[in-house]
Amino acid sequence: MTRRSITVPGLEHGTSPIPTAAVVGPLLISGSISGVDRATGTVPPELPDQVANLFDNVRAVVEAAGGGLDDVVKLAFTVTDRAARAHIDPVWCATFPDPQRRPARHVAVYAHLPAGLLLQCEVTAYIGS
Repeated sequence: MTRRSITVPGLEHGTSPIPTAAVVGPLLISGSISGVDRATGTVPPELPDQVANLFDNVRAVVEAAGGGLDDVVKLAFTVTDRAARAHIDPVWCATFPDPQRRPARHVAVYAHLPAGLLLQCEVTAYIGS
């Protein structure tokens, strides 16, 4: 199968030649997706704003690959503080309202994210035809 790169404007990895995600067949795997505001290129200082942007950015990546949020299989979060879960959970439940159809999720705490970032995530999705 042929791999194709997915690039979403505003979610570039600086000057590194790295796509936002890659797709092989129906499988999408992203790199790190942050809570950056794609329109301004800035990272909001408050966690709730970063969480909202992050979920919007996940949606943009999956849609750029031809899928939707129903295709998400797993989100793996890296947060700087375990308390971030209290901000992630409400958006998680609003994004995936059916408890029987939610993707898998993992949250790891890592204190040394790039400057200003309070969380990141990676998405895995299966985008069927």
